[in-house]
Amino acid sequence: MSQTATLETTCPECAASITPPRRVLAGEVLRCPGCAAELEVTSANPLHLALAPEVEEDWGE
Repeated sequence: MSQTATLETTCPECAASITPPRRVLAGEVLRCPGCAAELEVTSANPLHLALAPEVEEDWGE
């Protein structure tokens, strides 16, 4: 018998409830449906989100 867990968490910016539409991996970036903040998945199990770092001009140089 297979069980699927509903992964749900809250946005660290606006506290909106977030349930990803699919399984996510650590390091992925999601957008909050409540405030449109970019959130980085810091842990996939249990699901934990943090504000994604701002991209700076010198990244990759």
